[in-house]
Amino acid sequence: MTPLRPKYVTFDCYGTLTNFQMAEAARDLYGDQLDEAHMAEFIRNFAAYRLDEVLGDWKPYAEVVHNSIERTCKRNGVKFNDEDARMVYERVPTWGPHADVPAGLAKVAKEIPLVILSNAMNSQIMSNVEKLGAPFHAVYTAEQAQAYKPRLQAFEYMFDMLGCGPEDVVHCSSSFRYDHMSANDIGIKNKVWVNRRHEPANPFYGYVEIADISGLPGVFGL
Repeated sequence: MTPLRPKYVTFDCYGTLTNFQMAEAARDLYGDQLDEAHMAEFIRNFAAYRLDEVLGDWKPYAEVVHNSIERTCKRNGVKFNDEDARMVYERVPTWGPHADVPAGLAKVAKEIPLVILSNAMNSQIMSNVEKLGAPFHAVYTAEQAQAYKPRLQAFEYMFDMLGCGPEDVVHCSSSFRYDHMSANDIGIKNKVWVNRRHEPANPFYGYVEIADISGLPGVFGL
């Protein structure tokens, strides 16, 4: 494989780089009320409602979390209170990277500018980015774009800010539903799927697969 050398490597942050711990938060809140089978169903529902909540017009991420937990509780017969949603939202900036991230990112950053496009609030994201262990050329949020991924508006905002097009980037994510399907639709040919095992492979979308970020430098011949 010929090494890729784009103008930018663009990343999803939560899940791909930052260890996304919504399931752990749900277990902390409701694990003593649900057996394992029902807890697993709660976590699946919670993920589905979070996606559903970001598909319309932009709203603050605190509302996304609140609404998705409230809807999940209703579906699973669990009592909901506002404080639960607030606790989950306030945890987000405390999350650190997957163990494989800092070394791999730092190696790529020496040669190619790194960019984040994240479904985050401006007030949250930098706390997570500072833990990643590599310099970033730019960090863009859903709040800035006024749209969450998988909406194409988020990607369009990133291209406008960078002054480039889809042909100029390699997009790296662990999610097809939030990132790679939309990246494909908007014309990003070069994609890297980080197989974090929370979504199945989908070769239709055309990507290089890596197990974790330690494999990313090899994609660029580094």
